[in-house]
Amino acid sequence: MRADLTVAIADGVALLTLNRPQRRNAYTAQMGTLLNRAYRDCDDDDRVRAIVLTGAGETFCAGADFSTQTSPFDEPADAAFTAAPTDPAAFELRTPVIAAVNGHAIGIGLTIALQADIRIMARDAKYAVAQVRRGVIADCMSHWTLPHLVGGAVAAELLLTGRTFDGAEAVALGIATRAIPGSEVLDHAMAVARDIAANVAPMSAALSKRLLWDTMIRGYTPRQVADLETQLHHRVMGGPNAREGVEAFLQRREPRWSGSVAAQWEPLPEAPRR
Repeated sequence: MRADLTVAIADGVALLTLNRPQRRNAYTAQMGTLLNRAYRDCDDDDRVRAIVLTGAGETFCAGADFSTQTSPFDEPADAAFTAAPTDPAAFELRTPVIAAVNGHAIGIGLTIALQADIRIMARDAKYAVAQVRRGVIADCMSHWTLPHLVGGAVAAELLLTGRTFDGAEAVALGIATRAIPGSEVLDHAMAVARDIAANVAPMSAALSKRLLWDTMIRGYTPRQVADLETQLHHRVMGGPNAREGVEAFLQRREPRWSGSVAAQWEPLPEAPRR
C-alpha cells in the first residue's frame, strides 16, 4: 500500500514528499498524521539539518480530498476536529523547513506551505487560499502566517476573495522566495537545503529560526530582540562551533560541526518586558 507521505534522508537533508500523485496529492487525515510524525522525528534527529517538503508528480497539493463519500467540509463528527491539523507547524520546529512547491497548491495545500521558512514555487502553477469559495474559511493558522508574509491589506484580499495567482505574483507579493519552472523547483530547494546542512552550524540555525518566529509570534520590540540576541550570543560565542566556523572560513574548507541540537537544546528565554 502506498504511503501518503514518504521520507528520505541523505546528506543532512530530509525530503518529505506528499505522495498521492494519482489524486494530485490531495490532503487526507492520514497524510497529515504522517507529516506531523515526520516533522517531529526529523526535528529530533541530528542527522537532519534541513527539511524539504514537496509533492509527488507535477502538483504540490490540490487541497482537501473530495473523492471520498463524505466531504471534508461536513459537520465534524466529534469534538476532536481542528482547523490546524499540522502539529507541530513547520515554523514551530528548530530545523529549517523549505517548501518546494513544485506545482499547483490550493487551499490547505498552500496554507501548509505558508508555514515553512522558505518557499520555492513553480512559476506557472496556480495558487489560492480558496476555502471561502468552498463555503468554509482558510486553515492551518493562515490568518496569522499570511499577514506576516504579505501584510494585512494583501492578506485580506487573498483570504476574502480566494482568488488564484501564479508563482510570479507569489514572489511579487512576498509569499515565495523565488519562482522558477516547476521541473526545477525540487532541485533548487534541495541545493538550498544541502547548503544549509553543510555550511550552517545546526545550533545557530535552530536559535536563529526560533528567535525569528518567536519575535513575530510575541510581537517583540527591536530592543527586546536586541536583549535576546545578546543572551543567545552568550550561548554560542567561544564554543567549539564558533571556533570551527572561523577556522573553516580562514582555511577555505567546509566546516565540521559538532554537538547535538536535540541533546543540548534549551528553550529560548522570553524578552524582558518594556
